[in-house]
Amino acid sequence: MEVALLYDGLVACPTENWTLPRSPIILLFLSGDAAMKKLILTLASVAFCALGTAGAQAQDRELVVASSATYTPFAFENKDKQIVGFDIDIIDAVAKQQHMKLRIVNTPFTSIFASLNNGDVDLVISGVTINDKRKQSFDFSAPYFDARQLIAVPKSSTVKSLKDLDGKKVSVVSGSTADDVMSREVGKTNPNIRRFESTPLIISELASGGVDAAIGDNGVIAYRVSQNPGLKTVEDANFPKEYYGIVVRKGEKALLERINAGLGAIRANGTYNQIYKKWFNQDFKPQ
Repeated sequence: MEVALLYDGLVACPTENWTLPRSPIILLFLSGDAAMKKLILTLASVAFCALGTAGAQAQDRELVVASSATYTPFAFENKDKQIVGFDIDIIDAVAKQQHMKLRIVNTPFTSIFASLNNGDVDLVISGVTINDKRKQSFDFSAPYFDARQLIAVPKSSTVKSLKDLDGKKVSVVSGSTADDVMSREVGKTNPNIRRFESTPLIISELASGGVDAAIGDNGVIAYRVSQNPGLKTVEDANFPKEYYGIVVRKGEKALLERINAGLGAIRANGTYNQIYKKWFNQDFKPQ
């Protein structure tokens, strides 16, 4: 019996003067033509190299990131139709730290979780609030943004809190935290809850008089109201603290670890605060 060793794509035979690299795979030959043995060893070496290359490519493959680009200043299309915003800068900074290749795709918020579940995308960053209901279906990164719900109303409105919206028509983004809040407050099937696909639509409905109020996350609602001089915002201290997280499919432990490592790094090196100040004109202060 003759024994040949295959090392990370190089072959070695104890009966010949070959240098032995590391990590051997052992091939056994009982007998046969020497030329045929060398051919088999060469083919095995090529196959082993190919497997190693394929594994590396799989690890470093391009990751598809879903974000709803209707969520200024978190994610939106600029004049060149590029998706930009706070969320995009955050995930790009994380990717840079972790040497990840990304492709951002504009995905309606109403279908963003289905796209993740179906495998059309690898992760989601789109102002997604971490909550127990969502954690049953998905895994979340560490928080990357502190948020609260905020009410938008006409400047002439007397609304001062969530309770004052009882009996009034309120627009929300379907499936959002605001949708959950209003569903708990007045009942999920209450016709006064007007559901839309995006934040611009709920604000447009409010500005046109179709509803009495709109509710959404503070960052985006404050920005949209600042663009509409006939509107104002109303804070309610009873709204709970919320946190945005990056979303992956259940069990994607390795990907989640890389994302969290990247988030930790950009917080530690000051990149996070630079991005925060760029989009919100102030330094980050935890809630």
